[in-house]
Amino acid sequence: MTPPSAATAVNWDTLAQSLGTIEVVREPNLLEKLSKDYYYFSPVLQEQLASYRADLVVRPTSEAEVVVVAKVCVAARAPVTVRGAGTGNYGQCIPLTGGVVIDLSKMNALKRVEPGVAWVEPGAKLAAIDKVTRESGWELRMYPSTYRTATIGGFIGGGSGGIGSITYGQLRDRGNLNAVRVVTMEDTPRVLELRGDEVQKVNHAYGTNGIITELELPLGPAYPWAEVIAVFEDFMTAAKFGQVLGESDGLVKKLISVMAWPVPGYFVALQPHLPAGKAAALLMIAESSLELFRELVGEFGGTITYQKSAQEAGKGAPLAEFTWNHTTLHARSADPSLTYLQTIFPYDADLKGVEHFYQHFGDEVLMHLEYLRMGGKVCPAALQIVRYSTEARLNDIIRYHEDNGALIANPHTYILEDGGMKQVDPVQVAFKAEVDPYGLLNPGKMRGWLERNRA
Repeated sequence: MTPPSAATAVNWDTLAQSLGTIEVVREPNLLEKLSKDYYYFSPVLQEQLASYRADLVVRPTSEAEVVVVAKVCVAARAPVTVRGAGTGNYGQCIPLTGGVVIDLSKMNALKRVEPGVAWVEPGAKLAAIDKVTRESGWELRMYPSTYRTATIGGFIGGGSGGIGSITYGQLRDRGNLNAVRVVTMEDTPRVLELRGDEVQKVNHAYGTNGIITELELPLGPAYPWAEVIAVFEDFMTAAKFGQVLGESDGLVKKLISVMAWPVPGYFVALQPHLPAGKAAALLMIAESSLELFRELVGEFGGTITYQKSAQEAGKGAPLAEFTWNHTTLHARSADPSLTYLQTIFPYDADLKGVEHFYQHFGDEVLMHLEYLRMGGKVCPAALQIVRYSTEARLNDIIRYHEDNGALIANPHTYILEDGGMKQVDPVQVAFKAEVDPYGLLNPGKMRGWLERNRA
């Protein structure tokens, strides 16, 4: 799909002056940096998106300043792309038509914390939120492997789940986001509060239909999380261990990440704990569950090679930074030709589908599972490491998965609906028509908007 052109020629000097005291960035190197994310994990996106960048970046510090930015940009018909920390992987924050990038990193206040709930601004970093909420015994329900750098607004706008999803499911599951405040892109911008199921209008919408300025987050009870590595003789034994652990409701856990060799071999810092040729499970387990957890490891013939208490885990790189898409990061650090897939396997306690794909692709598609809850059932999702050859072969691999019952959330497209959704969400499109009538927010990313007038 060809990205759209900017709606009009904009005088950027005039626009910048119209913003008054709001910080504006125009230095070329910073513009380049603040226009990009980790899109280059995909060789397809790397070729498509490398040349795009903003004409200017603005850094508001309050909702009132966001309203000013919106009003000025609408008047100039300037495209607007909202950015958090730029830790996404699909070009969500890359401006396809130039224009203005709104960097919300300075709106980072944690406004209020009550038992089980927190009110935060979108630029607050996930680790910073947890640091405050844990003081009263609560923590974020889930977060990506970019926990220390990602912002909550970026996670809601572009993420789907992560560490914690084994207990709480995915971000889009009912109850994982209470409310959001958004600024509209109308001639006279409004501030709207979306509550309950209405949050789905902007949840995982790539910032295409509203500028998030505040979020109300449900929290989970904070446990002292031990970090553990267990190794197994073969991948399928490790995978079945992960499934049983996921379904052991009495064992409290936050992370179950299972990798076939040679994936663990890419983790240089963990090599003393990862014997060559063995599959590995990287885990976060509540300290109160460790005794019976160890018995389960033993039942599957596994060996615990690494364990940090919750107190020790606070020092050094978290084990979670070797899981989810950080696994891809470490693999690509060793071999930049590697890429990845994102796959969800339907529920199957025996993991026959997982075993089929593992055997079918062999060394071309290296298996890496992350366990989560879907509809109350434990299902393995995969972020397989792919030995990339050509785009045509990559598409063949994707097609084979889909033809054999797996769902691919395609990380090689910047189009919202072509990734994980696989269908146009008419609610999101209708909301965009209401709040962004000129189509200025993150143009080119929402297929439903681009094709809305077709017969």
